Amino acid sequence: MKARDIAKQIIYRIIDPPVRGMVRIGLTPNFVTATGLVLNIFACAVFIYGATHGERGDFSYVGMAGGIVLFAGLFDMMDGQVARIGKMSSRYGALFDSVLDRYSELIVFFGICYYLIMQGYFFSSLFAFLALIGSMMVSYVRARAEGLGIECKGGFMQRPERVVITALGAISCGIFYYFAGDCKIYVSVFKFPVFEPILILIVPVAFVAVFANITAIGRLNHCRKVLQELDERDGRENK
Repeated sequence: MKARDIAKQIIYRIIDPPVRGMVRIGLTPNFVTATGLVLNIFACAVFIYGATHGERGDFSYVGMAGGIVLFAGLFDMMDGQVARIGKMSSRYGALFDSVLDRYSELIVFFGICYYLIMQGYFFSSLFAFLALIGSMMVSYVRARAEGLGIECKGGFMQRPERVVITALGAISCGIFYYFAGDCKIYVSVFKFPVFEPILILIVPVAFVAVFANITAIGRLNHCRKVLQELDERDGRENK
């Protein structure tokens, strides 16, 4: 069993009691999904507030926003479990979940981009924008492939990984700031710091940016091979 599957099973065991509680009180999967979106909107608002009201070098808002994003990610897992345990699965519910997941990612990465730009980290904000593009394309390639009848779920940087890596980066940035403040490390040969706390957020976001786009390209290549085989088979059958 893959490490990803093991982690998923552990999380499912942890969230099973609250999920069953949600089912008992009559919460629907769509309500749980919408709650996750609202939490991500709140996380974005924290990024924006920190960008406009926080001082440069104050990363406490980054940590708080990261915590909210990670908490919201639990709802992304719980909605499916509520649907399964409560026997409330539906085609529209699956569509509703996918659409709101895309909104959630767009909103969170917008908040990160806004924070980085307003705090003077314009170049670093490009990583957040590339991560946003990669995240959207991973989902789009899968959706388009499934529309053509191809299963396309492979790749390393899927939504759970993107959420966890981004959220943990933001949380770690906030924790580091809490204990060490705006600690920067300089090397005499450089005119800029080789380390500052914001890198604890930027590096994971850059990691997501690179590997999300690699995952999207990998899925596209997989679809190319499958579709070429189908086209060749259809060509032989039509002869």
